[in-house]
Amino acid sequence: MSKTRPSDAAVEHRRQEILDHVIATGEVRIDDLTARFGVSLMTMHRDLDDLAERRLLRKLRGKVEAYPATTMESAARFRDTFNQATKDTLGEAAAAHVHSGQTVFVDDSTTLFPLVRRLGRIEDLTVITNSLEAARILGPVKSVEVVLAGGRYHHEYDSCAGPDVLAFLDRTHADIAFVSVAAVAVGRLFHPVQDYAALKQAALRTASHNVLVVDNSKFGRTATFAHGDIGDYDLLITDDLTPTEEIEAALNAGTAIEQVECDPEGPEYEI
Repeated sequence: MSKTRPSDAAVEHRRQEILDHVIATGEVRIDDLTARFGVSLMTMHRDLDDLAERRLLRKLRGKVEAYPATTMESAARFRDTFNQATKDTLGEAAAAHVHSGQTVFVDDSTTLFPLVRRLGRIEDLTVITNSLEAARILGPVKSVEVVLAGGRYHHEYDSCAGPDVLAFLDRTHADIAFVSVAAVAVGRLFHPVQDYAALKQAALRTASHNVLVVDNSKFGRTATFAHGDIGDYDLLITDDLTPTEEIEAALNAGTAIEQVECDPEGPEYEI
């Protein structure tokens, strides 16, 4: 009986876990990685070659190592490129909910960067964000006013969080807010960093209409800090590979759902 080939999302998820393990340990033998992740040596070499080509780690003779000075940057770059075609499709769907003249909040989630690029096409927007990358994307666009929520800077996420950002959000109002999450488990939302869990809760108070944008890879996972549940959001935008039990949890919580069909190539966009 032939084995079922894992999906692209499953392969990328494994590669993210490999990268996280290498970053945490600094240097790992390839044989040890093969045993740890339960794959063949050939498969592990393919995974490591892919990560090395993206300059996320260094592959040496019989072992791999993290780049000592840029491990956090590497992790951030991985999040930005992970599941990119699906994120593009979700971004296009989310942008359809934004209209000229609105004030929009977007957090620092890399899932939202394709949406941020599309906001540059919409006239007369004010965009509030804690993400420096989102500010860089929209900064040159004359039709968009960017309001940066500043505070404690976190290099790993290239964004600001902490008490100053929370206080700022309590003084602002958005017509619509877009947030993504690090992990979702049966409707519960999680983040590994407490400051960012608190920020996502504060964003709910900022906007009249709250939209959660999450690709399938985030479901069925948890992290250290819970920050509410899907029922806190008016709309969940996700893809057609999201597990059925997670869709049912959102429906039971009273959240509207928009599922988009994954396009392997991803839609094209430009500012």
